[in-house]
Parts: sequence; C-alpha cells; structure tokens
Amino acid sequence: MIGMIGEWLWWDRLWLPGNLTWDDLTEQEELVYAKVSHLYVIVPYALVFLLVRYLFERLIATPFAALFGVSEKTGYKVEHNAVLEHYFNTKSKNPRQADIDGLCKKCSWSSRQVERWFRRRRNQDRPSVLKKFREASWRLVFYVGTFTGGVIALYDKPWFYNLREVWIGYPKQSMLESQYWYYIVEMSFYLSLVLRITFDVKRKDFKEQIIHHWATLTLLAFSWCANYIRVGTLVMLIHDSSDILLESAKIFNYAKWEKTCNSIFVVFAAIFIITRLIIFPFWIIHCTWVYPLDYYPPFFGYYFFNFMLVVLLMLHIFWAYLILRMVKMFLFGSLTKDERSDNEEDEEEDGETSVAEDNDGHVKVTNGCGGGGANHH
Repeated sequence: MIGMIGEWLWWDRLWLPGNLTWDDLTEQEELVYAKVSHLYVIVPYALVFLLVRYLFERLIATPFAALFGVSEKTGYKVEHNAVLEHYFNTKSKNPRQADIDGLCKKCSWSSRQVERWFRRRRNQDRPSVLKKFREASWRLVFYVGTFTGGVIALYDKPWFYNLREVWIGYPKQSMLESQYWYYIVEMSFYLSLVLRITFDVKRKDFKEQIIHHWATLTLLAFSWCANYIRVGTLVMLIHDSSDILLESAKIFNYAKWEKTCNSIFVVFAAIFIITRLIIFPFWIIHCTWVYPLDYYPPFFGYYFFNFMLVVLLMLHIFWAYLILRMVKMFLFGSLTKDERSDNEEDEEEDGETSVAEDNDGHVKVTNGCGGGGANHH
C-alpha cells in the first residue's frame, strides 16, 4: 500500500513535463539536481533555529530593548475566581449582559465587578511589549541576513535580469550551492515559525499567517522537487525585501519613536505594494504562467505551482488592504495601532482618566471605562 502511494506520488507526469521522466534527471559530473531527501535536513535545522532564537531573544534582543526603554512590565494579576475563570476558559471571554447577570448571582458580585474582572483577565493574557519587541528583532535579523544572502546569490545570474532565462534548459538545470543554502535556510526558518506559532503573539490575521507559512513551505518544497529553483529564489528575495522594513517599523513602534516608525512604515507600504502587488503578479507570476508554455506543454506541476503563487497573491491583497487602512489613518488622522492587533482595554472605572497601551505599544488616553478619547503615540 505504501509502495503504491509512493509510486503515485512520484509519478513523472505530476512533477515533470510530458516528454521527461526522473531518469532524465540523473546526476552527471557537471549537473547536480535537487532531491527530496535533501529536505529532511530542514527539521533539525528548524530546531536549531528555535534554539538560536531563544538565545538571541534573551541575550541580545532583551538588552537591545532596554536601550530603547522597552522592559517587562508587571501586569495586574486578576483576583482568582473559580466560577468566572471556568466561564472564561470554556464559554466566552466577552460575556453578554444576560450572562453577566447570571454570573453576578453565582459570585455575589456586582455587575461592575464582573465586567472589570473579565476586562482585566483579557488584558492579563495579552503579550507584553517586550515579547513583541524580541520577536520583531529576531525576524528583522533573519530577513536582513537572507535578503543580503539572496542578493549575493542572484546579482550575477542572467535570470535575475531576464526572466526568460529562468526556463532555459528546464528542468535540466544544475543546482548551485548558493541556491541549496538559500532554500534550506528559508524553509528551516518558516518551519520554525510553524512550530512556534501557538506561542508567538497572536493577531487578528492569525489564520492568514498559518495559511501563509504552510503555503510558503508547500511552494518551496514543490519548487525544490520540480526543480523550479530559479524562480523560487526570486520569490523569496521579493518577499524578504519588504519584511525588513515591516519589522524595523515594529521595533520603533514598540520603542515609541513616533516619527521614525511612521517614516519607515510609509516606505514599507510603498515597497510592499511595488514588490507584492506589481512585481510579484506582473513579473513573477507572468514568468511562471506564460513563458513555460514556450518550452514545454502544461502539466500538473505547472498548474499547481501557479495555484500556490496565486494563494500568496491573495494573502498579499488582504494584507495590502490592512496596510492601506493604516496609511489612510496616518495621512488623514493618526496612525495609532497595527490593524492586525487587539487593543488593551482600559481598567479604570467610569469618570476616571485612564492611560492604557494598545497591543502594539501605542499610548491611548481615554476618559471613562471604554469611552471615547484622543489617541496618541
């Protein structure tokens, strides 16, 4: 049974054009092809990334955060209440008024006390600014390294300047050592993100992030096995370019460097739109959708690879919508938070002035419990 599944999975027609078989990709003295067995190493490398990240966040990112005035703040520990805690964990973190009335009777508390308990309990679970600062620092260091490595690996390659060169000689294209390490490092990193995703900061686009990570891993793994390595490296380079600016803006956001954060964010928005909504669809997807047909008839791998690229494009459009909303607030109002984040709720009672931080470290001054107020960075 396993043999039949393996035989079907590696059927030539799924991975290669109709006039080729796996026998045609036998390595020779000057030709080295990517093998699926090479991908097994990303598992131990992903674990190494987790270890390096742990050490980086505590030995480098934490002191670095202190230089920016970002430190671990002792949050308010909510009073333990077994009835409310059970409801919070099993039913809802935002009870309706009818449920609040029922909980008041069980706890012999007033409605205001129950509402305040749930508000503080929700805030207690929100990640600290230091945690978010360390995560952003780690990703920034990685993206700077991979983008620099990608430029070094690609700047002298003909397909970097002429996309038709991507398909010259396909699939009999020898894998370069730089391409090998570029792929292994990127895939190991994204696998480490998948392994850590339940422990990292969760934002409103949590589901989209999961789809993005798995789509990226699937796309890279398939392009590796089908020898779509040339275009795969171009896709990685495009994505890393804007991510550097995003993580930089987050760092200055958490440090409350308002002008620096806003300036970087505007540049990031422009680079994101150019690379992911212009270059990615009109150059890269055009290269994978149109040019291959000049060299071989379409096959399953051709359709599957382009489908995964379109999935990434849809995610880009979703994030571009959030980014443009933030740009609109920046230009016509005030850029006060990451659109993907949940705000920390005020903990003071009505009639009192409260100062709270939103989920990305911006200070929000309000009057009253949940009332309107002016937002400031």
